[in-house]
Amino acid sequence: MSINRRHLLATAALFAVTPAARALAAAGASPLNAAFDDIFAAQLKRSPETTTSLGLDKDARAGAKSRLDDRSLASRYSDKADNLKYLALLKSVDRKSLTGLDAVNYDTVAYQMETQAEADRAFDYGPGGAGAPYVVSQLTGCYQALPDFLDSQHSIETKADADAYLARLEAFATALDQDTEQARYDGGHGVIPPDFALDKTLKQMTDLHDQTPDKAVLVQSVARRAAEKHIDGDYASQASAIWTGKVQPALARQIALMKDFRAKATHDAGVWRLPKGEDYYAASFKQWTTSTMSPEEVHKTGLDLLEQLSARMDEQLKAQGYTQGTVGERLRALYADPKFRYPDTDEGKEKLIADLNLKVKAVQAKLPAYFKTLPKQSVEIRRVPKYIEAGAPGGYYQGGALDGSRPGAYFINLRNTAEVPSWTLPTLTYHESIPGHHLQGALQQEADLPMIRKVMWFSAYGEGWALYAEQLADEMGMYDDDPMGRIGMLHDAAFRAVRLVVDSGLHHKRWTREQAIQFFVDKIGDPETSATTEVERYCVWPGQACSYMVGKINWLRLREVAKTKLGPKFDIREFHDAGLVSGATPLTVLDDVMAGYIKQKMV
Repeated sequence: MSINRRHLLATAALFAVTPAARALAAAGASPLNAAFDDIFAAQLKRSPETTTSLGLDKDARAGAKSRLDDRSLASRYSDKADNLKYLALLKSVDRKSLTGLDAVNYDTVAYQMETQAEADRAFDYGPGGAGAPYVVSQLTGCYQALPDFLDSQHSIETKADADAYLARLEAFATALDQDTEQARYDGGHGVIPPDFALDKTLKQMTDLHDQTPDKAVLVQSVARRAAEKHIDGDYASQASAIWTGKVQPALARQIALMKDFRAKATHDAGVWRLPKGEDYYAASFKQWTTSTMSPEEVHKTGLDLLEQLSARMDEQLKAQGYTQGTVGERLRALYADPKFRYPDTDEGKEKLIADLNLKVKAVQAKLPAYFKTLPKQSVEIRRVPKYIEAGAPGGYYQGGALDGSRPGAYFINLRNTAEVPSWTLPTLTYHESIPGHHLQGALQQEADLPMIRKVMWFSAYGEGWALYAEQLADEMGMYDDDPMGRIGMLHDAAFRAVRLVVDSGLHHKRWTREQAIQFFVDKIGDPETSATTEVERYCVWPGQACSYMVGKINWLRLREVAKTKLGPKFDIREFHDAGLVSGATPLTVLDDVMAGYIKQKMV
């Protein structure tokens, strides 16, 4: 799930002073919850893209649907100033007077704002304080995000919707120039992506730029959808004129800057080479994981877990007749075995997605035994759009609209089916859909929470849950008749242990890109192409890859604590409810949530 974190945080203490909060407080309603409504409204006003992503832009005439977020360099500094102002207001609220969910809500927002403020004080580069140092890379920048946003999230039902699309298409050119402005500023201070990241960035950017109007996704999207709804107007012609007259020139200007960066770039992979680079990694790790583990602890934890998981994979591989070579070599042989590979054709990829839908249906039938509350929102499985699949990860989840008008979506990267053999697919599916991201995200959206909490995201909580869900699927019996799928589950757990080692290796121990890729291939057998994509991802999102295993370890620890303290009173359905319906939180707050659940059950 994705939100504009900085815009959300910049509004995060308005409840202390807003008129609506005062009015509702006088009427006897909770001033905190009343204020959160004001906070949410302010967030939507500042971020029209968030408004659309959440499905709250139905009236195109109201204006939000015609605009994109402000990405100017000036907005970076106004956001920082707003966060400090609102943090001071938040601190004026008497935390001791809050209990239960109010306390959880307060602590969650406060943690996010304080972490943001710490990073803002320390670093003057990147779009969000810490965690993503490069405004434009193969995984960051509006050139990478907005085409899919406009095609899949900007709905078109009326002429006003189609006209709003055209306005946003024109605004895309402005957004590109704003990203270029920020990237140029950061580049002047030595913040330039590594050469290999720029190579992939330039390929994706050039592929987008070179699309002729009759092939351009952003032109054909509005033309096709307007025609399907029988909306009057020559939208193909209007969109074509904007594409060639506005967007392509803005892309050309950004490409020129990236080429200039490429001539200056080094091959060094880690953020240690950036201004205050070691501190930046520590701040990024904290921001992504909500943990204070040291890089050395992270590295050692990854190595220890990898050793344990490799031993388990060795047993499972031998049981299936794979006995020769190291664990990594045997896994590599499984990747290369054509019997586990879908045809690399459109028909083969459609069959792959159909098979994954059957997996989702099967696991869904088992949910009532493990969860008291089940999501109402459905989930769809889709291909990663071809124009971003070169740099995109193997799979990711996109949350649905708050009003249910757009379902959750699990995107799978099918650029090459050799990278996703059949024995790896069940675990990826359980991670991204059910009981992983979709179940957690949909329950959060449907829970009795203030709107601001419904859309908040903490990577260690959410990715940790999805990784825990992979193991839970095994406990639910999803691999009882699928031993190769269980090997895939163990491989993916080892994959996340490798991430701890590689991420800290790149940014703390100053590993090279090639060293990190080789470690990946040697330990878990991944094809070099997919290992390369992973490593290059960690280079531009320092610390993010660690959030998965750090979060999973915490979920498992909390479950063991609950089992030990509650004994026969422990009910896994209640444990899951306690952790999920209170919404995404920092790990420290999740500890408090679970302590409250245990205390209540022990009465």
